[in-house]
Amino acid sequence: MTVVVIVALLGAAIFYGAYHLLKRTKPFALGEHCMVKTPDGTLDLDIEQAQVAATIAAVAVRRRLPERALQIAYVTAIQESKLANLPYGDRDSVGVFQQRPSMGWGTREQLQDPVYAARKFFAALEKVRHYTTLPLHEAAQAVQRSADGSAYAEHEYNARILSAAFSGRVPQAVHCWYPPSDKPVTPQPEAARKQLVRALGTDSSTKRGWLIAAWYVTYAQKYGLRQVRYEGVTWTAESGHDGWRKATKPVATVQIA
Repeated sequence: MTVVVIVALLGAAIFYGAYHLLKRTKPFALGEHCMVKTPDGTLDLDIEQAQVAATIAAVAVRRRLPERALQIAYVTAIQESKLANLPYGDRDSVGVFQQRPSMGWGTREQLQDPVYAARKFFAALEKVRHYTTLPLHEAAQAVQRSADGSAYAEHEYNARILSAAFSGRVPQAVHCWYPPSDKPVTPQPEAARKQLVRALGTDSSTKRGWLIAAWYVTYAQKYGLRQVRYEGVTWTAESGHDGWRKATKPVATVQIA
């Protein structure tokens, strides 16, 4: 009986934690986390969620899609996976959008690549007539054809915050923090650039500067980046929790180190 109670409590705790991701909460002082802050509200994400959100935005911008398309992708990804690159799902569904290999979306390996998954999602969305004027949840359902398409509507508020931040429309909207590594870390800026180009393409104009800056901040831990600089402010890994700080020398393009 005791084991059953413990299992039930653990299940409830896991559900509660998952449910409250992407909610308006106070920042976490310790651990690994990211904060998204725009005039419309503030969200807390774990680092994987922030990386996924940044990648989806890069793919959308590369395809020259409107921010509305990005919002549709976000309501879908939040509902389907809580912005996590899942290796499992209902039946043979996998990945951020829970796309199914058996339905022609791609192989399991391809669908667990957020860049590929986002490309496939947007390619399908672009075929939906008048998707830019449809309610977000209706456009999402037209792509996903899920059992309950109305569920996507629950995430519209969060999707608007995410799209404003990760599209780069709102400057300094994303910052992350994580404990320092116990071992020496060699920065890999070239590897980071190559991964960004894979999602965004080669265009790194200043118009996309804050999208690029947000992407690098979310991937800083993975690639050992110590700082990201842009437009007179700097994010540093050692003080990531403090967000963007005024820099001594403004730069016109995003710089990483």
